[in-house]
Amino acid sequence: MSPDSDPVEGPDAVPEVAEAPDAGLLTVPNLISIARLGCVPLFLWLLLGREDPLLAGFLLAFLGATDWVDGYIARRFGQVSEIGKILDPTADRIMLLVAVLAIGAAGYVPWWFAGATLAREGVVSVLAVVLGALGARRIDVTWWGKTATFLLMFSYPLFLAAGADHALDDLAWWLAWACGIPGLAIAYYAAWGYLPVARRALAEGRAARQARSTPH
Repeated sequence: MSPDSDPVEGPDAVPEVAEAPDAGLLTVPNLISIARLGCVPLFLWLLLGREDPLLAGFLLAFLGATDWVDGYIARRFGQVSEIGKILDPTADRIMLLVAVLAIGAAGYVPWWFAGATLAREGVVSVLAVVLGALGARRIDVTWWGKTATFLLMFSYPLFLAAGADHALDDLAWWLAWACGIPGLAIAYYAAWGYLPVARRALAEGRAARQARSTPH
């Protein structure tokens, strides 16, 4: 939902595809990521301009679902690219941050929940920038990070649906919490797992840089 995002060790970590050739910029997954980013202003207009939380929620849920689509296409059809590994989680983070701020400002979600989501995203984003500045190698997105983003990206549309006037608003409220609480817990668990992997990435990045600078 790159400098992201929640790497952990173990069987659930997303395998790297270092041996695969870089597919470049113009790939279907990258175009999907760019299209998702382009829909962010539309989401804001639907929610804050048109004041239609139900339609805005449907759009946000659709954008969250496409996050899994581009990853599948990239792996299935050999369209993995270095720019895509950065673009995809960057799109996730921008969509999530914008959605949380807008939905919180509009009063459709409790501020403590929105604040906990923003705090986690802010810490991970700052750490990613710091690690990159210090020369760490890039850390790929993992299953835990994607799962957390997926659950949160569906909990917020459900909060919007719960705030709209329709027959299933109570059900939407309960489903929002059913996705939101596990999603937030997994997000913090994934962020904690980031720490040892980040230390190793920093050491490996510095070692690689030193090896390149050492004359043979």
